[in-house]
Amino acid sequence: MPHTETCSRPARARFPGSALKAMGAAFRAFRIWRRTVRRRRAIADLPPELLKDIGCSEGCLPAVEVKPGLITNLMSMK
Repeated sequence: MPHTETCSRPARARFPGSALKAMGAAFRAFRIWRRTVRRRRAIADLPPELLKDIGCSEGCLPAVEVKPGLITNLMSMK
């Protein structure tokens, strides 16, 4: 006699297309992120002369401003 089981809950609708679209979007986002990281690393390695040649001034690189006397104040707090 064959064995059969009945399921009391309704079958869920599956959307393989939407899952594939989500995976594709995640993959595209990852590729864009990797491309951006490579571009930033390549620009960071260039000397100032080459940065001027490609039209990127040194001002586009991140810089930290330190106010005069900040180190003195920090050392006095020690």
